[in-house]
Amino acid sequence: MDEPGPLCPGPAPSPHGPARFSVPHGAVDTHAHVIGAPPQHPYVAERSYTPPPATPEAYLAMLDATGMTHGVLVQVSVHGTDNRLMLETVAAHRARLRGIAVSPPDLPAQAWRAMAEAGVVGLRINTLFGGGVGFDQLDRYEAICAEHGWHLQFLTDVRALGDRAVRLSRLRVPFVIDHMGHFSVAGDAGRRGFDTMLGLVRDGGWVKLSGAYRLDGPPYARTVKLARALVGAAPERCVWGSDWPHVANWAHMPNVGDLLDLLADWAPDDAVRDRILTTNAHRLYGFP
Repeated sequence: MDEPGPLCPGPAPSPHGPARFSVPHGAVDTHAHVIGAPPQHPYVAERSYTPPPATPEAYLAMLDATGMTHGVLVQVSVHGTDNRLMLETVAAHRARLRGIAVSPPDLPAQAWRAMAEAGVVGLRINTLFGGGVGFDQLDRYEAICAEHGWHLQFLTDVRALGDRAVRLSRLRVPFVIDHMGHFSVAGDAGRRGFDTMLGLVRDGGWVKLSGAYRLDGPPYARTVKLARALVGAAPERCVWGSDWPHVANWAHMPNVGDLLDLLADWAPDDAVRDRILTTNAHRLYGFP
């Protein structure tokens, strides 16, 4: 098998829950991936990295170990638009899981209905890693989401939003920005992009408090001010995600429990933190 994207390590072993607060019942990890192994689940040639498998069994064990009642699986870029493993996993645990798909825009109506029945609640646009779909078909994806009551999820570096921010602000469906905007906090280069994202969130957008290790190195201290600004702008539209199994990461591999502990700094108020982990996510993803 060719490997155009460099090999990346698997997740930290023995995930655990946070030490600084108790995870509330009903908590949702809104961002994780399952990854299959070729040839049954082939990798796309244009991938940006080559990960080891992350099985459904390992994923569910991570949820149990960290105290998560529910989880949301996001289609991983290395499988491109082949959503089979994600859909099979979500459908097999329909009460516990939901899914975010990556698909070509020209699927027949029956395929979209089948995804909805399996537990898909949104579509992802990914401008950062090979294997994703970009902004060029945004109008069509917006229409699909509007028809099925889904939302759009964006994996993008907010420094590159530019004029697209105006288009996002006019979407007819809810939208979510991944990983607090996915930009390096080193220096001041990302400040304008962050302010753009903050305005979008303040005006109705959602944001995932996730991916701290993608913005900063341990102990992720420079993420605290950013996360608190997002929570302050829209405490009712922030959700949390582990980003397990932390793909495309060749630096320190975090434990999910340590990432959860950051929430104690990001959202010091217990009621707000519980809302982020439960009520907000239940509303966005349709959990009871």
